[in-house]
Amino acid sequence: MKTAPSLRLLAGLFSLVLGANTAAAACNPDYSGITLDVGTRTAPFIANAIKLAAASWENQTCGKINVLEHPNEQLYQIYLKALGPAADKSPFDIITFGPFWTPDFAPYLTEMPPAMRETAAWNDILPVYRQHLMQWNGRYVTQTIDGDQHILYYRRDLFTNPLEQERFKAKYGYDLNPPATWEQYYQIAEFFTRPGSNLWGTAEAYRRGGEQFWYFFTHAAAYTHHPKLPGSMFFDPDTMDAQVNNPGWVKALTDYLNGLNVAPPGVLGFSSGDIHNIFAGGSVAMNFDWGDTGVNAADANRSLIPGVVGTAPLPGSKQVWNYKTRQWDSFPEISRAPFLAYGGWQAAVPVNSDEPAAAWHFIGWLSSPEVSGEAVVTPQAGINPYRESHFQLERWLKLFTPEEARLYLDAQRQGLNSPNVALDLRIPHYAEYTDALEIQLTRALNLQVSPQEALDNVAKSWNALTDRIGRKQQRAAYRASMGLSSEVK
Repeated sequence: MKTAPSLRLLAGLFSLVLGANTAAAACNPDYSGITLDVGTRTAPFIANAIKLAAASWENQTCGKINVLEHPNEQLYQIYLKALGPAADKSPFDIITFGPFWTPDFAPYLTEMPPAMRETAAWNDILPVYRQHLMQWNGRYVTQTIDGDQHILYYRRDLFTNPLEQERFKAKYGYDLNPPATWEQYYQIAEFFTRPGSNLWGTAEAYRRGGEQFWYFFTHAAAYTHHPKLPGSMFFDPDTMDAQVNNPGWVKALTDYLNGLNVAPPGVLGFSSGDIHNIFAGGSVAMNFDWGDTGVNAADANRSLIPGVVGTAPLPGSKQVWNYKTRQWDSFPEISRAPFLAYGGWQAAVPVNSDEPAAAWHFIGWLSSPEVSGEAVVTPQAGINPYRESHFQLERWLKLFTPEEARLYLDAQRQGLNSPNVALDLRIPHYAEYTDALEIQLTRALNLQVSPQEALDNVAKSWNALTDRIGRKQQRAAYRASMGLSSEVK
């Protein structure tokens, strides 16, 4: 797998501090004879971005990159087997994954070289990633390589059509614009659902194992991420009692089920990848998804709606559940809680990698402003903005019209910079919590149980898991992941 005898640590770190430079002399640093095995999900998304970076890195360093692709739903168990205490030698030099698995993987990961945090490229990373999602227990063990949040997409040709605007206002009494609330979202979806014309209001991911629960979490954020009670969306941060069955979550699941009525046939089998393609195919008026939907829909080589892609912040709510008073709080303005679904792909180096210095050098290359700046505007790469430099308008004009680019970047920036941004769940044994959730979500989607019954079952499972793992331990981890102090006030 690897043949070179040296780690070449000093050379690698020196080159990394100077920054990735694809025009530099060959074999600088010299990693000839080294092959790095990189684990990731099956192409296209993320794997394609790694392959793009690999080509220039190999030319620069004379090393080799071997991309090992696995189905996304299998990655956790594959990595855990390769990393755990029983593993002698890892098949991976680099693994890529979401930050929600970091608590489980962190004991088996090397720490990022300090030199990587002493560069202009480091400061270019947006604070929400740099300060929250790249460390665990005070150690920087991952590098963000992708920025993730859910945002809204809509067909501007439909929303700006004068006849559609007139008909919509006559029916609902307000102007046709991107929805500001989830109530408006479903009214607009209802308005545009026209099976005879193969046009549907929206489409969301509902398939178990197909990013299902992140779409549900996005609904829940609007009703449960209270702007004055940070960290209370998933659990009571003081007691670690599950909040997943409170009225805010029940409202979210009711909304999520309503989406089945305004979506194309086969919706129960949709994954996020299907959502990208359905929107780009022009058969839905709007959807919400990661940044990939916008990039793919703007690509004239793959999309039927290039030039008319609109982007907007997620809908919000004027009522948010207060877990302390156990009642709805009303707000004079719409409360929006942009949800960092998934949290962006990250890269890390296992402690049982044979070539940690070369591995970290490639991660620095992959995530550099220059290399990632190309990936972020490459359709099917799966890379969304996570650096300040990614928001330079000029780079997006190779893909979007100026208006499309402005809308896309404005929505991305508003979400990432929002003071009420909702962080995804990130605690040890995350996979067990989400497995318990998906079982009940699937039952609710198949109308086997009511929303309240499904979520009561989830809360019971979550509380039992927390007690088995250790409530005090999980409480400390949850509070840290939500940016709360370790002490209960």
